[in-house]
Amino acid sequence: MATTLHDDKDVLVGRAERQMGEHFGDSGLTIRQKLALTCRILFDGGHDSGLAGQITARGEEAGTYYTQRLGLGFDEITEQNLLLVDEDLNVLEGEGMPNPANRFHSWIYRAREDVTCIVHTHSLHTAALAMLEVPLVVSQMDTTPLYDDCAFLKDWPGVPVGNEEGEIISAALGDKRAILLAHHGQLVTGGTVEEACNLAILIERAARLQLLAMAAGTIQPLEPALAREAHDWTSSDRRDKANFAYYGRRALRHHPDCVTEGTAL
Repeated sequence: MATTLHDDKDVLVGRAERQMGEHFGDSGLTIRQKLALTCRILFDGGHDSGLAGQITARGEEAGTYYTQRLGLGFDEITEQNLLLVDEDLNVLEGEGMPNPANRFHSWIYRAREDVTCIVHTHSLHTAALAMLEVPLVVSQMDTTPLYDDCAFLKDWPGVPVGNEEGEIISAALGDKRAILLAHHGQLVTGGTVEEACNLAILIERAARLQLLAMAAGTIQPLEPALAREAHDWTSSDRRDKANFAYYGRRALRHHPDCVTEGTAL
């Protein structure tokens, strides 16, 4: 006999949140493993653009972070070939050099203590939208984690290898989790690697949906209160972990070499 059919929505939301807390926990993967998996997940998700883009995560010591080696594509990253660098991009662990454009990651990490992971890519549809100098419009339920949470930098500051670009991009990002960079690409941040990976997948999907909708007609806005409700509901840590585990399992089927043999999700 059903007992919840007359429960208020907030009661059902609380029930679902408790259940997610019971069923979805941390994977036990290391930061290196999560980062390597993120590179493969996003490669499969259309974020590949040759050697462009950087995916980073804070290291154990303050002022350090992991990143991929310049010269390797996202589909070549493993937990073993990641670099550990300091804020000046000096290599502390690993062989090779980081992408000089990692410099603006240092600025974001300094400005945002809540950020543990940064994903910056030139994914196809976000790059196309950036060419139009049009902000991201969130008007579909699946992409509501980005509702009122994606900044827009309309003026392209040039190749982001200087400190000036680091100041400009980190200031434009502000307290939001994502930013669309005109004539450039996208950048998302997360308090966890899982969160940043999920947002990177979503921002590319949101840009693709926006371009398709713009070609067909006029995009209609979401009702703000409902959009904010959906943003909060879909932005939980447990949901991030569940999504990442699914994407990770899918990536491991295609790229078993990116983490230590026998790693499972």
